[in-house]
Amino acid sequence: MTTIALGFLIYIAFNFFVFLVYWWDKEAARNGGWRIRESTLLWLAFLGGSIGAISAQHLLRHKTRKEPFRSILPAIMIVHAGLITSVIIMPNWPMRLITLAQNSVP
Repeated sequence: MTTIALGFLIYIAFNFFVFLVYWWDKEAARNGGWRIRESTLLWLAFLGGSIGAISAQHLLRHKTRKEPFRSILPAIMIVHAGLITSVIIMPNWPMRLITLAQNSVP
């Protein structure tokens, strides 16, 4: 299996995991159970689970009126889309950035 395919599978699996975490929190909200902290939900989205988080938000109608989720989740999604687009357009940009940083240190 190629590195790209493996990375894609891990990305999909992580987003599915994030969707399940949002579902669990929604069920806990309905049943009065133990809830997941909002900061944890946002961090999961930031760490790569933005598609899972936004999908859960819309499909489960979870955290749709809470302000941090109304503005921060779309912002995270935009950042992720920009990163993915930049990797597709310029696949070597992370290495170029590291090289530039190493060369700029005296």
